[in-house]
This record gives sequence, C-alpha cells and structure tokens, in this order.
Amino acid sequence: MPVLYAIGIIALIVIDQLVKHFVVASLALGQSVSVVNGLLSITRINNTGAAWSILSGHQFIFVIIAILAAILVSYFIFRYWSNIPYRIGLGLLLAGTLGNVIDRIVNNHVVDMFQLDFINFPIFNCADMYLTFGILLLAIAIIREG
Repeated sequence: MPVLYAIGIIALIVIDQLVKHFVVASLALGQSVSVVNGLLSITRINNTGAAWSILSGHQFIFVIIAILAAILVSYFIFRYWSNIPYRIGLGLLLAGTLGNVIDRIVNNHVVDMFQLDFINFPIFNCADMYLTFGILLLAIAIIREG
C-alpha cells in the first residue's frame, strides 16, 4: 500500500509539472486564453512570491521553508498512516509543496496559470490546488474528530 501511495503523490507532481510545461510552451508570459467565458482563463505568469506575490523575489526562503515543510509533512504521513483522511490530506500537501519547490529550484519562480475571472483572486497552479484541498481535507477531518 505505501508504494501505491507514493506513486499517487509522484503522479500528482508529474501532472503539476506537465501542466506548467504545457502552459510555458503554449503561452507567452502574460498571455491569457479564456476557457469558460467570465469564469476561468489560463493566464501564464511567473510568480517569485507566494499568493498575491507576497515576499516576491525571496526564492531561497521559500525553498528552505518548502523543504522543511516536506520533511515535516512526511513525518506526519508516517505518524498518522492509519488515519486515511489525514494520510490523503497530508499526501496532497506533500505533492503541492514539492510541485512548487521544483519550480523554485529549477526556474527561480513558480509558473501559475489558472485565473478565476469572476473574482479578484491570485492566479494559481495545480500544486496550489493540492495544497488547498489538502488543508481543507485535514481541517474537515480534525473538526469531525472533535
């Protein structure tokens, strides 16, 4: 079972990296293409910060934090292995963290592309979605446990 779990995390990272590669190969920096009019666009940006470009340009800090987070999340995966919601939520956190840290190490920025056209929200990528869903799943699991 742990091998399939690891393969799942690797698959999520590969999907994230392939989507980023496709966007970089298909769109110029700043170029936008509407997917669902008024709802979703694909807009290529290079983000050197966190959400809303917070701490822009501090790649070294983000890489160190991400590596430490990946180690900590890996520890918790083994610690809470028997708790399936925790395991899935933590696996999503690990995949998201590693997906973005790969970009930071290789490109010195994170490629973001999904733009919600109906709200002022940061442009994001697959790894960001993994992080968000992982946190939501963990929050729900913790609340349900009381």
